[in-house]
Amino acid sequence: MFSFRRVVITLTLTWLSIMVLLPHLLVLITSFLTPDSQHLAIWPASLEGYQKVFQPIYLDVFLNSLWLSAVATILCLLIGYPFAFILSRQKPLTRNILLVLMMLPFWTNSLIRTYAIKLILGKKGLINTLLLNLGVIDEPLNMLYTEFAVIFGLVYILLPFMVLPLISSFEKLSGDYVEAAKDLSANALQRFWYIYLPLTSPGIVAGCLIVFLPAMGMFYVADILGGATNLLLGNVIKNQFLVVRDWPFGSAFSISLIVIMGLMLLAYYKANQLVQRKGGLDDEAL
Repeated sequence: MFSFRRVVITLTLTWLSIMVLLPHLLVLITSFLTPDSQHLAIWPASLEGYQKVFQPIYLDVFLNSLWLSAVATILCLLIGYPFAFILSRQKPLTRNILLVLMMLPFWTNSLIRTYAIKLILGKKGLINTLLLNLGVIDEPLNMLYTEFAVIFGLVYILLPFMVLPLISSFEKLSGDYVEAAKDLSANALQRFWYIYLPLTSPGIVAGCLIVFLPAMGMFYVADILGGATNLLLGNVIKNQFLVVRDWPFGSAFSISLIVIMGLMLLAYYKANQLVQRKGGLDDEAL
């Protein structure tokens, strides 16, 4: 008997197996092979790629990438949390319009928008021109090819990914808890700490995951805005595949990034379980 649901599920699983699972399996297998200048990766199996990951030079890049991604994630959270809170309190029509305006830049390729940031931050860019004309500075600021430029680009590109999960969490938050806190004379800070922050923590963790993980792989942002001294993990992976031609090492770095993603997803799952368990206990107490 024909089942539309079964056909859709089968096609989806087939597509994911061919386009997602199989490439990841090939990357995993390649990470255990031996590098070769002619064939890129050959047998026998070797752990050389994973050993290189922990070399000091690459460990420094790894730590620098973690630092840049973490700062960008924190800034996205600090900007996105109040913005999502304000959006969640708007009327549906106003909220939808503001969401569309926030997502509007995504209709343009992120690479083009990154080059636009380069024009804004350059010595003859918009910011320096404005500050010079206002007399705030006497000479152009050196903003390009710095950590600031990389973080600025990451925040600009990834901010909507932080806002959307937070809006979802705010919309699910019951107003009864807030009203009960007000009846108990809780001030704004206490309501934020004991009501909003715990109950929106799944959105916080989800937003941080969605921002932090892509941030470490956006090599084009670091290439265009950061120069050669502010590298992300994506830059190392790209260089190993396209420049050095050491595919096992590039694959090992990619697998390491996937492991980090898995650990962070596990943290999100645990945090979500904790919030649900706490919510269940609160409902029983009521």
